[in-house]
Amino acid sequence: MPNTEKAIKATYFSIVGNTALALIKGITGYFGNSYAMIADAIESTTDIFASFLVLFGIKYSNKPADENHPYGHGRAEPLITFLVVGFLIISATIIAYESINNIGTPHELPKPFTLFVLGAIILWKEISFQIVMKKSIETKSSSLKADAWHHRSDAITSVAAFVGISIALILGKGYESADDWAALLASVFILYNCYKIFRPALGEIMDEHLYHDLEDEIKKISQTVTGVICIEKCFIRKAGMKYHVDLHVMVDGTISVKEGHDIAHDLKDTLREKLIELGHVLIHIEPNFESIER
Repeated sequence: MPNTEKAIKATYFSIVGNTALALIKGITGYFGNSYAMIADAIESTTDIFASFLVLFGIKYSNKPADENHPYGHGRAEPLITFLVVGFLIISATIIAYESINNIGTPHELPKPFTLFVLGAIILWKEISFQIVMKKSIETKSSSLKADAWHHRSDAITSVAAFVGISIALILGKGYESADDWAALLASVFILYNCYKIFRPALGEIMDEHLYHDLEDEIKKISQTVTGVICIEKCFIRKAGMKYHVDLHVMVDGTISVKEGHDIAHDLKDTLREKLIELGHVLIHIEPNFESIER
């Protein structure tokens, strides 16, 4: 299955799951007197919109190259990731603000049945995180990775709610605010996850060289191509699900221009055949005269 199709299916999975959970959490929180669960529902609601953004980003970033975008549209994906992070920050801020307001406001203890609902939600969200994260690794999609972390942050807020409600129920009257403190703690975890999502997307936009494993693989494959002496330089930048590569390749300095050109083409074809995640591969030929001097 092509990477784009895998990513799109994973995003639809997130949209359906988040919609169902937002309804379940909202209804349970309202009837179960749990603000932590209502806060959880707010985050799941923002997750729905975030997942739609991810879906748009994946589809748009995989549009073929055109005259105005010779390297394709891959940079749309980290931009969408920034928007997804924005949604997370907004939801964390709302949860923190409402939690602080509720801490000083007398209210009823949460209902015990909310714990059973939360237990099932935590299990489902962790499974969802593992599924979507696996797909993000397979497809090299930064926005899909952000979507996966939405599931993990959702699981974290649910764990915090579970702990807060448990404390409130076990210790009884006077500890109703444990539920709200749990929601406040969850907002801090969400903000931390925002940084973890934002940092690699920023590196992608800034053409940061973060792909040392891929660089090693490119050099290893290059040594199998006849005529290649070594790779002098290897620059890699990511755009969407593709990696664009600039190579400086050392060849025998006495060969003709055509022979050097043919080696470059052989190398490019070999790399793109064995590493399907590569996009543009630009090869600059460097002459080597060391063997003659000796």
